[in-house]
Amino acid sequence: MSRVFTVRELTRAIRDAIEGGFPYVWVQGQVSNLSRPSSGHLYFTLKDEDAALNCVWFRGSQRDAETFDPLTGEVFEDGPRPGLSRTVRNGQELLCAGRLTVYAPRGGYQLVVEMAQDAGLGRLHLAFEELKRRLSAKGYFAVERKRPLPRSPRRVAVVTAPRGAAIHDFLRIAGERGVGCEIRIHPVPVQGAEAPPRIAAAIAEAGRLGWAEVIVVIRGGGSLEDLWAFNDEAVADVIYASPVPVLAGVGHEVDFTMADMTADVRAATPSHAAQLLWRERREFVQGLDELEMRLSRAFDRAFTTGEGRLAALERALGWLSPVRALERYDERFAESASRLARAWEAGYRLRSQRVEQLVAALRHSFGPEALERRQARLQTLHASLIHAGQTQLNTVERRVENLGVRLAALDPEAPLQRGYSLVRGPDGRFLKSIREAAPGQRLDIVLHDGEVGTVVTSVRERDDV
Repeated sequence: MSRVFTVRELTRAIRDAIEGGFPYVWVQGQVSNLSRPSSGHLYFTLKDEDAALNCVWFRGSQRDAETFDPLTGEVFEDGPRPGLSRTVRNGQELLCAGRLTVYAPRGGYQLVVEMAQDAGLGRLHLAFEELKRRLSAKGYFAVERKRPLPRSPRRVAVVTAPRGAAIHDFLRIAGERGVGCEIRIHPVPVQGAEAPPRIAAAIAEAGRLGWAEVIVVIRGGGSLEDLWAFNDEAVADVIYASPVPVLAGVGHEVDFTMADMTADVRAATPSHAAQLLWRERREFVQGLDELEMRLSRAFDRAFTTGEGRLAALERALGWLSPVRALERYDERFAESASRLARAWEAGYRLRSQRVEQLVAALRHSFGPEALERRQARLQTLHASLIHAGQTQLNTVERRVENLGVRLAALDPEAPLQRGYSLVRGPDGRFLKSIREAAPGQRLDIVLHDGEVGTVVTSVRERDDV
């Protein structure tokens, strides 16, 4: 008969099968039946033309500003965006990642969502990562090919939209820094289908003219779709091939585009791009003050060094006079004679002390007292040897006696002298239990002085066992 399951047992078995077979899945569909209770959890249905899937997105898993690659599972953090959990609406196409489970109270399976993103945005990220891998393989992002920016450039070509916050911030910072320069703006659209070829052509033209010391590519912040013109392969190609160093400042600090990664230097923002090119003017003033102070200190050091050198020459001239030379020779002779006398006296005292120490050592090692000490030591060792031998012999004798007693106690025939007997079965082994004997079986009873053959007539167990 087949097993009869309870509803709970069957539901648990189905849940284990579903969770084991689908530990983590990616599902794309259209949102419907969206519910936002006060708990903060989201309940909705993902559906397409043929099927529907119940979903729950718990509040603790509702991450903001995250997208992911459903092919690799890689999570991208591209900067702050409105939280999808707050903006999702019925009819929206979502790409969800999570685990399948069974909700026992309703007996239905559902998707517990861990991450979700707009399906269109997911395709952009897939394209972004694919282009990133392709350009990286071509060496566009290699650090060793990056060139440094010129210091305080005088001629700068800027590729950007002619009207916008990006060029306004760049020109404002440029006017406040540096010592003056010429800036040529190459106007291009920075968003839309026509933007990538126009941007690429402007960068190529700026490099071909050879006028600029550096090419700056800037744009204000925006979403991934807004910045997509700077993720074009043609734009990356002309930046890579540019004969002039390229500085890119596209979007905000958290935004990264192919133009940023291919450029020689990346700026966090358009304003930061201007800050990288020119130092603040007060730094020049401070540098000038520092040079003035260094010049003053150098003059003081040179004057002091000259005075010291002159005094040294005067002392050297007096040192080289003949009278001073004879005085030095007399001083050195007297000092040498004194050192020789002190050395002789010290050597004599040292040798006398050494001879006395040797005589005392000989007396200590070979005199009558040393001989008496050796004889006393020999007698002590002889007595210790005799005592140790006797002790060892006594220990061995006691151990032999103990082993004899233990061996006698282990003799299997000793109990037979006291009236006990052993019973041997047909196979020659001694019986240990009545379960090894059966009626009609022939047994041998071993006594201390021989054996008695017998036949089993009955087998009875003891009542107290």
